[in-house]
Amino acid sequence: MGTKSDELEKAMYGYTTNISSLEEENRILRNTIEHLKNEMAKFHTPPFLICEVRDLIDDKAILSLKNGNEFFVNISSNVNKLKPGDFVLAHQKNLVIVDKVHSMKKFNVEKFVIIDKPIVSWKDIGGLAAEREEIKEVIELPLLKPELFEKVGIKPPKGILLHGPPGTGKTLLAKAVAASTNSTFIEIVGSELVQKFIGEGAKLVREIFELAREKAPSIVFIDELDALASQRMDIGTSGEREVQRTFMQLLAELDGFKELGNVKIIAATNRRDILDPAVIRPGRLDRQIYIDLPDTKGLQQIFKIHTRDMSLKKVNRNTIIHEMEGLSGAEVRAICTEAGYFAIREDRSHVVHDDFISAVEKVKDKTKEDATDFVKMFG
Repeated sequence: MGTKSDELEKAMYGYTTNISSLEEENRILRNTIEHLKNEMAKFHTPPFLICEVRDLIDDKAILSLKNGNEFFVNISSNVNKLKPGDFVLAHQKNLVIVDKVHSMKKFNVEKFVIIDKPIVSWKDIGGLAAEREEIKEVIELPLLKPELFEKVGIKPPKGILLHGPPGTGKTLLAKAVAASTNSTFIEIVGSELVQKFIGEGAKLVREIFELAREKAPSIVFIDELDALASQRMDIGTSGEREVQRTFMQLLAELDGFKELGNVKIIAATNRRDILDPAVIRPGRLDRQIYIDLPDTKGLQQIFKIHTRDMSLKKVNRNTIIHEMEGLSGAEVRAICTEAGYFAIREDRSHVVHDDFISAVEKVKDKTKEDATDFVKMFG
């Protein structure tokens, strides 16, 4: 009797176990089917277009597509708090805005700019004493001691324009003030702000300044400003219109639709004479500092900086400085490098006077050759 009872209990236990296993298996199958249905639904869902909101009029929006076309469209009631410049999802057929794309950026900005924490100090810059003091006053002081300006009740300039011949130290000055204020140095080139497709240059400018605010205190250094902000009489071509749009976005950032805060602008150009007056009027890049070729004292300081780690023998510095008159700081640095190469070619561990004389002649010849090529190219 006991044996049959045990067998019955074993059989009932087996059936119960089987039922539990089947129910678990059934649950897994139902979940799998549901997942497959969701995946199939994705294949049947039409794609949405990513567009930019150009403007808002009442309960409608003007959408801009990447090809430059613009459309006046409806906005779904589920979408709230749109503003010009937002990216949105729009229905492919009727372009109704169905959702907002949060935190979308058109570009990976860091691919288009050089972001650095410079280690250049004021001691690395020869000459330019008056220019350095003015830059310190306009850029360094507001970043290090903003309370002084609050007490007086004035706002410091937003930025400065460094102009003058090439190779005179404009970039070096910008890096030095960034290092002295422990600021993030964001370097861009004016010609790179104008992108291939319509409207992208302006977006890139906006995102560069957003990046600068995120990494504040920061200094945005715009080299070759004349490529972007030169006076333009004819904007009939699409390329000229794109440059104009990019330039207008730069002016908007300088005017402060969003406070620049601890973001300072330093622009540099070799051609101040062709700049649009709009960019250098008061309230924008109103402080202009001319960076000239170094005088004799400046050449002495620059030469000393670039030869401080060199092994020199029987070098008449005064004669070399005289030979270098009229050259830029960048050319002085090139001369020191070339002099070192002359010593290396002769298997010497020190640099002599004749090495520098030969280097001066080589650099001067190269400068003349470049000037001749420029005249041939641009007439």
